[in-house]
Amino acid sequence: MKTFFSLVRREFQLFFQNRVLMVLFLGAPLMYGVLVGSVYKKGAVTNLPIVVVDEDNTPLSRQLIDMFNENEVIYVASVLPDNFNAHKEALRKEATVVVNIPRNFAADINYNRPTEVTMFVNTSNTLTSNYAMMATNVCVATLKAGIQIKSLEKKGVPSYVATQQYEPFKTTIIRQNFKSGNYLYFMLPGVLLTVLQQVLMLGLALSFASEFERGTFKELVAKSSNVFQLLFVKITPYLLMSVLIYVLYYIYSLVYRMPLHVEGFAFWGASILFLLAVGFLGILVSIAIPNQLQATEILMVVATPSFILSGFTWPLSQMPGWVVAFAKCIPLTHYLQIFRTLIVEKGTVDVVSSSIWGLVIIASISFVLSLVLLQWKINKVQKRPIIST
Repeated sequence: MKTFFSLVRREFQLFFQNRVLMVLFLGAPLMYGVLVGSVYKKGAVTNLPIVVVDEDNTPLSRQLIDMFNENEVIYVASVLPDNFNAHKEALRKEATVVVNIPRNFAADINYNRPTEVTMFVNTSNTLTSNYAMMATNVCVATLKAGIQIKSLEKKGVPSYVATQQYEPFKTTIIRQNFKSGNYLYFMLPGVLLTVLQQVLMLGLALSFASEFERGTFKELVAKSSNVFQLLFVKITPYLLMSVLIYVLYYIYSLVYRMPLHVEGFAFWGASILFLLAVGFLGILVSIAIPNQLQATEILMVVATPSFILSGFTWPLSQMPGWVVAFAKCIPLTHYLQIFRTLIVEKGTVDVVSSSIWGLVIIASISFVLSLVLLQWKINKVQKRPIIST
């Protein structure tokens, strides 16, 4: 045990001697937390500009414009008399929706003639265009309903009956897991857990590769040739420092007023599995590729697209089979599913059993392969033949 703690102390010394690694491992979670938190601090999308082309210029068309301005999601940035400069004005105001109110709009409605309000939607940014389009459509639909009800009332239909004829049945929408509708609550945990995986992989990619490059692996083996002890010596400092990163993440949740309520030990057990899976995967590459640059490059190729492939923002069911197979080899895919189910949706452990088993399989395979490769390296250093079992 004394040897184990001595080697762990040595690992911490090596870590703090590598200033680049220290800045990345400790600085990246801090920087990304502030950066992502600041970007999505507002949480909901509001005050999106739209442009209205009012060719009718009547009290009814102005009423529709007022309704647009009263909606919290959109506001009318410009009102134009015709379509001549509408496209240019929309680009200048960064408006994703241009609403065209046609000439004789009010008159056609009064005389029961067909007329049409046209919405031109710029879908270059899906998020803002969808929000602006839905808010605009709600305002138009509300005005349409009001006109239809008033038309029925003019024909002598009582208000209560007119309302029922327009709306034969009601629709009730009950929003669940509403916090994830806030983009800060949705994005921040996912990005920060992705960063945690990346810095863990980056640090552990150098664990044995740096020993091979510096020629200190023989010195390490002289202190301990126990393959189990060496693996856990390398991973222990990063596991301990990961606890500090989780504390930092919890502080972010308080700073940005999005407290994460963890009930029971299921999530923390899954977190340990995640750290072990990422850790042993990083160590495996570090042993297999005895070059620091190549080891980090390989793991960054895996880690960089992991957030996109995780299914956190785009469902795995909509991805090709080969992409899903690759995604399930990345620990983050399983861990984000566990996070969303247990923390956001307040689900139970049995719902995420497949994701937990995914982490167990990745950790186990990486651990066994690391044991075999490391033992082979040790035997090679000691010039001892490999004993087959």
